[in-house]
Amino acid sequence: MDSQTRKESICTSTMIEQPCSNPRCFFCILKEPKSSIRRGGIKRCFEEMPVSDNEEHVLVLSALWNIAMTHPNDPEFPTLGIFKCMANLISRGINDRAWLLAGQNIYLPYYAAHIIGSYTMNKVEFAEKAVESGVITPLIELMSGRMTWVEQRVAVRALGHLASYDQTFEAVAKHEEITKMAISLASTCLGSVFDMFVGVKDKNKRLNYHCDLLTRGIGGVELQNRKAEEWASQMQCWSIHLLNCFAVKERSIDIICTRGFLEDLCEMWGGLVNHTSPAGVGLIRVLCYTKAGRRGVAESKKVIKNLCNLSRSSDDWQYMGIDCLLSLLKDPETRHKVIEIAIFFLIDLVELRTLKERSNVGETITRTLLLDFKESNSKIKIDRVQKALQEIWVLKVDKRKKENLMSREKTEETKVMVSLIKQQGNQSFVLGKIEEAALRYTEALKICPLKFRKERTVLYSNRAQCHLLLSDCDSAISDTTRALCLSNPPNSHPKSLWRRSQAYDTKGMALESLMDCLMFVNSCCTKPTKDVKIPYYAMRMISKQMEATCIFAASRAKLTNTYVIRTHESGNENVDFIHDNGVKGKMIENKAFMSSLSTILEEPFTSNGGSSSRRKLERARRRKNSALSFSY
Repeated sequence: MDSQTRKESICTSTMIEQPCSNPRCFFCILKEPKSSIRRGGIKRCFEEMPVSDNEEHVLVLSALWNIAMTHPNDPEFPTLGIFKCMANLISRGINDRAWLLAGQNIYLPYYAAHIIGSYTMNKVEFAEKAVESGVITPLIELMSGRMTWVEQRVAVRALGHLASYDQTFEAVAKHEEITKMAISLASTCLGSVFDMFVGVKDKNKRLNYHCDLLTRGIGGVELQNRKAEEWASQMQCWSIHLLNCFAVKERSIDIICTRGFLEDLCEMWGGLVNHTSPAGVGLIRVLCYTKAGRRGVAESKKVIKNLCNLSRSSDDWQYMGIDCLLSLLKDPETRHKVIEIAIFFLIDLVELRTLKERSNVGETITRTLLLDFKESNSKIKIDRVQKALQEIWVLKVDKRKKENLMSREKTEETKVMVSLIKQQGNQSFVLGKIEEAALRYTEALKICPLKFRKERTVLYSNRAQCHLLLSDCDSAISDTTRALCLSNPPNSHPKSLWRRSQAYDTKGMALESLMDCLMFVNSCCTKPTKDVKIPYYAMRMISKQMEATCIFAASRAKLTNTYVIRTHESGNENVDFIHDNGVKGKMIENKAFMSSLSTILEEPFTSNGGSSSRRKLERARRRKNSALSFSY
C-alpha cells in the first residue's frame, strides 16, 4: 500500500482534521513524505507504545486494525515491529489490570490480537516474523479466558493462522495445553457468549466495549445479538480450524478423539451462519483419514449415526458424511463396527450419480458395501445386514444384468405395465386405501427398469407419502432419499423434499428438516413465473426449525430448565443468575454482573375460536397439504 493510500485510510478512519503539535504523533508520522524518516518514526512508535500511557493508543490501534483488515499483505508494518508491539500490548493488558481499566485501554488487547491474525492469514513470512516476535504466549493467555470471550475469538483466530503453516506449526504445537484449550472453547463458547452477552436480561448490564466492538457503536440490541451470534459461530469454527491443523499433522489425535468431544462435534455443523465452514464434520472427516482417528470415530455409535443422517440429507456437507463413512468402511479394523449402522442409510444412496462435482457416487458406495459380500457368510453374522447386502446385489448387479438382456419391445411393455400399476396405486390412495397403494407402488418399483429414473422417482416419492400417512417416518425418509438420489440434479425433487422435511420434523431432527424445507422453498423460487408464492406451511416449518436450530437453542433450553427448577425450589418467580465474565471492577462500574433470562418458548398457534377452532384449522391445513403434496 503506497503512502498516500495509507494517509487517506488513516484520516478517514480516525476523522483527524486539525493540525497536531505532538512531534511523536503516529498519524503525523504516517504523513511524512520521506520514506526513511517515516519508517524510522513508525518503528519508534511501535517500540514506545507498550510502555507509554497515551489515550490516543486506542485510535492508533483502531486505525492499524483497519489497515490490517484491508491490506493484510502490505509488508511495511510487519517489518517495522508491529508484531512485537501487539504482543507486548496484550501482555500488559493481561498483567496490569489498573492500566487496562484506564481510559479506553480495554479495547487494546482485542485490536492487537485481531491485527496479528489479519497480517498472518495470507503470508507465511509474516507468520514467521510474528512467532519470532513472541506473539504465541500472549495469544494463548487470551485464548485461555484471561479476559473475555471477545478476546478469545480473535486470539484463537490468530493462533489458527499460525498453526496452518508448516514453518510455524511446531512453534504453536509445543504448547501442549493448546489442544485441550481449543477443545474446551469449541464445546463451550456458544454457552459462554449466551451467558455473558446475549442472554443478559438487563441489556444495560452488557459490557459497553463489547457492544461497541460488535456494532462499531451503531445499532441497537437486535443488531448486537445478531453479530454476537455470528461471532460465537466464528469462534467455534476457528477453534475447530485450530484443531484441524493438529489433526492434519496427525498430532494430538487421541486427545481430539475423546468420545464426548466427537459427539459434540456432530452438533457443530456450521453452514447456517458461516456459510463456507464445514465446522465439526470437516474435522471428523480429517480424523477419518488417519488410522487412529478412524478407531476413535468408530467407537461412538452416536457419531456414526450422525454421519449417516448427514449422508442422506440435503445439507451442503452431505458428501463429507459419505466420505467419512466410506473411509471407515474401507478400513478392515473399523468396517465391522460401522457397517451394522451405515448400511441401512447408504443403501438409499446407491443410485446417486453425481454430488458436488463428484461422479459415480452411488457406484463407489455400492462397491464399498459389497467389498466382502461373497465372504459375508463367514464374516458378517447379522441377518439384517446380510439381507441389506443381498438387496443391493439384486438391485445393482442382478437387475442390471437382466435389463441389459431385455429387448426394446420388452422394455416398452414393462414401462406400460409400470404405468398401469402406478395408476392402480393412485386410485387406491384416493380411496383412502393407503396400505394397498403402498403395495402397488412397491410392485411397480420391482419391475421398473433402472434407466427409467423419472418414473422411479415418482414411485418412491408416492410410496413415501403413504408411509407418512401410516406414521412410518423411517420408511418415508428412506423412500424420499431414494427419490432425491434419482432426481436430476440430486436433491431437487420438490415434493420429496417437503415429505422428507415433514418426516424429519416428526422425528425431531430439526436441522435436517430445515435443510430440506429450504431446498423445497428454493425449488419454488426457481420456477419461471413472475409471481412466486412460497407456501405458508413451508414458511411455518422454516420458522419452527430456525428457532430449534439457533446456535443458542441449547443454552436457552438449559436456562429454561434451570429457571423452572430454581423457581420451584425457591418459591420466587424473580430468580436472578450470576455470571462472572472474567472482567470486573471499573469495566462494569463496580456492579455485580447479574442477569436473569425469561423463559423462551414457541408462541402457541391460537385463534379467537379457542382450542376447538385451532383443531379445525390444523385439520384443514393437513388436508390442504396432503392434496397439494401428492404427485401422480
